[in-house]
Amino acid sequence: MIYIGNHLSSSDGFLAMGKHASELGADTFAFFTRNPRGGKAKDIDPADAAALMAYMEEHHFGPLVAHAPYTMNLCSDKADIRKFAFDMLADDLKRMEYVPGNYYNFHPGSHVGQGTETGIGFIAEALNGAMFPEMQTTVLLEMMAGKGSEIGSRFEEIRAIIDKVELKEKIGVCIDTCHLWDGGHDIGGHLDDVLAEFDAVIDLDRLKAVHLNDSMNPQAAHKDRHQKLGEGMIGAGVLKAVVTHPLLQGKPFILETPNEDEGYKKEIALVRAWMCTSSHGM
Repeated sequence: MIYIGNHLSSSDGFLAMGKHASELGADTFAFFTRNPRGGKAKDIDPADAAALMAYMEEHHFGPLVAHAPYTMNLCSDKADIRKFAFDMLADDLKRMEYVPGNYYNFHPGSHVGQGTETGIGFIAEALNGAMFPEMQTTVLLEMMAGKGSEIGSRFEEIRAIIDKVELKEKIGVCIDTCHLWDGGHDIGGHLDDVLAEFDAVIDLDRLKAVHLNDSMNPQAAHKDRHQKLGEGMIGAGVLKAVVTHPLLQGKPFILETPNEDEGYKKEIALVRAWMCTSSHGM
């Protein structure tokens, strides 16, 4: 089995997000820790956070996949932007302790011409400064499409960051089907090989979550434009193979497709139908 959900707005509070997810047929969800463009985070109501944790247990939810703001560039070429990003990261990791045992996902960042090695060093330095031994959150590095000077489209880049992180037991990876496809990984023709390479370079035990998206672009376009499931260039057959792959079972799958609630409800039902069909065929 997998857990399937989508991005929800955190403006109404934690418990409201959990109930909203259930209404869509989901048993996990993602939320931005603050405005996706950055800025001050909304104060957390501890009672609301506790109510969500109880709701998740009662309704058998899988882990949540919180998402850092898109503006959080830990490896910018400007010191003030790196400081802004670090402050957000450190604050978010403290706030995640109100909903312990879940995931905090972020885009590694863009080195802006400094070079990948320098960028990786800045990312690891920030993580080592913000993570703390008693934290109950696992931080996820998201695989990227490789547009511009983005770090994280290659497995080796993700591994290089992990190698420099001190609290290795608290670091994992989130793959994104659109990002893998746009980044040049042939999940269409050689999904088993892609996962085997991930395992060889990073270790599949570190793969904690999946963003499930189709792509508007051909493979290796390095553009990162998401599409609804089955309506893009990856296609329904490949996405079904991802969802039903034995090595990816038990993980949260998060939809980031261009949809409103009704569209997400249909896609969640579609993914569950894929799982059911696959199970009957075994």
